[in-house]
Amino acid sequence: MRAEPGRLRELLGYFLRLGSTAFGGPAAHIALMRHDLVERRQWLDDAEYAELIGLANLVPGPNSTEVAMHVGRIRAGTKGLILAGVAFILPAFSMMLALAWLYDRYGTRPGFRSVLAGIAPVVVVLVVQAILQLARSTLRNGSTIAIAVLALGAAVAGVHELAILVVAGALAWAGWHFGTRSTSGPTAQGAAWVAPALAAHQMGAGIGPVMATAGPVMLAPLFLVFLEIGAVLYGSGYVLYAFLESALVDERQWMTHQQLLDAIAMGQLTPGPLFTTATFIGFTLRGLPGAIVATVGIFLPAFVFVAATDFVMRRLRGNPAVAAVLRGVVAASVALMVAVAGVLADGAFVDGWTVLVAVVAAVVLWWKRPNPVWLIAFGALAGALLPGIG
Repeated sequence: MRAEPGRLRELLGYFLRLGSTAFGGPAAHIALMRHDLVERRQWLDDAEYAELIGLANLVPGPNSTEVAMHVGRIRAGTKGLILAGVAFILPAFSMMLALAWLYDRYGTRPGFRSVLAGIAPVVVVLVVQAILQLARSTLRNGSTIAIAVLALGAAVAGVHELAILVVAGALAWAGWHFGTRSTSGPTAQGAAWVAPALAAHQMGAGIGPVMATAGPVMLAPLFLVFLEIGAVLYGSGYVLYAFLESALVDERQWMTHQQLLDAIAMGQLTPGPLFTTATFIGFTLRGLPGAIVATVGIFLPAFVFVAATDFVMRRLRGNPAVAAVLRGVVAASVALMVAVAGVLADGAFVDGWTVLVAVVAAVVLWWKRPNPVWLIAFGALAGALLPGIG
């Protein structure tokens, strides 16, 4: 498709604006794009838009960003795909750079720490809400619930997230292949698939975590870590935090749990893709070069997948075996979110005040369903004003 300059300008203007104002996570982004592009601008119809969402769900990566890329591809070909993706990512990237600079300059000051301590329990509430929403839409039968339980057990045991997702997909495929689809859990044959992953974990346990080296983190390993995460991460953007905890805190010890929690809190403050948390982390580890390297690494697979999707994934979308594997992967993603929520809660709930902030945020979220940025602002104000919080 030949990209018309007028269409490229439209894509640039629209996705820059969306990336600057779209709070609320992937579900909100997708709903906003449908309102703007299907109802108002009529760039495509509901059936076409639903097809783009389905295509985005078939591959790893940030779903709402991939939907934006698909829209760009339809409007202006490969140039449109790239432009739409970059325009949607760029505002959040810029905002995260500013927040990372402030954190680097003032993050150790008591007042700033108190603000972050007030935000942390609100982040946990938002993660729990995301878990509940995803669980309601994905854990619909005994098989997916059983896979999620097994995956949670594996996550608690310390099995690598990628191994958990692979085994979960294999379990779901085995259940589909042997006819145990909707009402029964994985068969004994299927459950046996867990053993190789546990064995591999035990074999690697003796090696120990990859320790942080003296001096700054090298850019090449930083890029490869985020490239791997971007290439394998299914599910909500909140699953990203499970991968970050494993790769950056547990395995390499490049960050502390508190620093990761602060990064997640900052990710909640910005509109656009949650994956730009990588920008904040990259800046924290290696300044501006680290921010660029981490951001490119985590988003690059999405550009590749979307470019390949049009002529590959369309042929696989109706395949029941592929659909079964994806059900298992998403069920495991829910379990990973539960595991990381437990770790975040352990770091966030440090006294009675932080518990109270979480309770108030949960009640308001259930009652009024405000934009998450208002809850984050409430947490920040509580951290600044309440006595001794954090």
